[in-house]
Amino acid sequence: MKINEHTKGAQRGERGVGKNQDETPERGEWLLEAPRQRDGERSIPQTRSHRPNLLRRRAWQILEAPTAEQPAVDVEEAMGPQPPDDTTVNFVLDLVLRIGEVQMSSGAGASDVTATIIALTSALGLPHCEVDVIFTSITVTCHRGTDMAPVTALRVVRSRSLDYTRLTQTETLVRRIVRGNIGAEEAQQELQRITTAPHPYPRWVATAAWGGLAAFITLILGGSIDVALVALVISAVIDRLGRLLNRFALPFFFQQVIGGLVATLSAMAIVSSNLLTTDKPTLVVAAAVTVLLSGLSTVSAVQDAITGYYVTAAGRTMETALMSAGLIAGVVLALKIALLLEMPLTPLPEVVSSTPQDLPIIVIGSVGASACFALASYSTLRAMIVAGAAGAIGGAVYGALMLTDFQAVSSSAVAATLVGFCGGVLARRLKVTPLVVAVSGITPLLPGLSTYRGLYQLGVEPGGNISTLMTAVAIGLALAAGVVLGEYLAQPVRTGLGRLERKFAGPRMAGPLEPAERRLE
Repeated sequence: MKINEHTKGAQRGERGVGKNQDETPERGEWLLEAPRQRDGERSIPQTRSHRPNLLRRRAWQILEAPTAEQPAVDVEEAMGPQPPDDTTVNFVLDLVLRIGEVQMSSGAGASDVTATIIALTSALGLPHCEVDVIFTSITVTCHRGTDMAPVTALRVVRSRSLDYTRLTQTETLVRRIVRGNIGAEEAQQELQRITTAPHPYPRWVATAAWGGLAAFITLILGGSIDVALVALVISAVIDRLGRLLNRFALPFFFQQVIGGLVATLSAMAIVSSNLLTTDKPTLVVAAAVTVLLSGLSTVSAVQDAITGYYVTAAGRTMETALMSAGLIAGVVLALKIALLLEMPLTPLPEVVSSTPQDLPIIVIGSVGASACFALASYSTLRAMIVAGAAGAIGGAVYGALMLTDFQAVSSSAVAATLVGFCGGVLARRLKVTPLVVAVSGITPLLPGLSTYRGLYQLGVEPGGNISTLMTAVAIGLALAAGVVLGEYLAQPVRTGLGRLERKFAGPRMAGPLEPAERRLE
């Protein structure tokens, strides 16, 4: 309620006449009148008993002071942390998008890329960020409250070459950023060095590694040394032919067609020339088919589907299906050409039951195949050793289960689960990306022989049965799902080596282990 100052003063003067100065003022004077100091009385330091006088003085100063002298609140003064400006946000978003591009092009799952970007933006000081990852692009939006407009950046993922050394170095850079050991500008320079660096090995080393992969697969399937050498040469030729076709920007679908065609026709030509003394010449084709299947992103597709990124999973599944269709077309085309030319057809490969004496060969072949795949994908030496160990675990478990009444699909699922579990536990401790270990460890278990058997039945035999080909598809899905499950189960065990983790965070193949807390400042 407003009180007229003149009326208030008159009333105060009238009340003051005849009043002793020692009398206590009335109740209304506590807020409307400044405290008076007695004449000749010294100023007494403020103590707890004089605090009401201090309150009255402050209230009187607010009510009695002129309007121009009233304390005003600075509306432009920032309350809390300052939101970042456009330059800072654009710089950080460009850095995290480039890191996400490296992960996506190397086969990392959409959930891994999303968690990595959120952790990086939080570590670099950005407010709440939303990430949208699909098969061919990454979009990040930074929200800066209601006073500033959000900033959105997008990056298209074009390259899909396998270079696990680049992925490993990027993972190391991510850990340094999250821990605060490196700033944004230094991280940008380091990432530029990683992405522009050449492959750690010459191209011919990768070609020899692809050939070695085919040779070890042949030994796992029960082939002899001469068949393994022929498979090595044919797979190396297919790899060099694919690199040549890359210069003409030929789509990968047609490269798969040509690879299946060359592998099948080469095996038939070798059979007709009687160069091999073995009765299993079709193992050459099965080994070449396994090599062509090893580069597909089946694990990432299954991981994206399990973690809820269905758009990315659909895109990767379509890519896998299209590349497999190209391989099928090449093999069937070669079989049809052989029928037209009346060439001696290779017999239908039979699945030979394993014996306990074959188990050491299977384990050795699995170690060699996993290490060769890691080498062909330009992995580091440490990653090759860990991948070989994962391959040994998978081969031993698969071979042991096949000696019992387990079917191929069940044995593949159990072996892949153990590969993902052991690889997930050891990879982080040895500073190796789990994705490298998982993909390399299940490579010896890929259904190359079952795929060729199914294609042979469809292309040569009248009224061919599709059940064998569907079994191969089931084995591939079991391998991918088993690896993801093993990585999921390894998380509490892995973090328990350092500290006890109380909850699961989802299957993680790349990126920081612990997701960063999201905040809105």
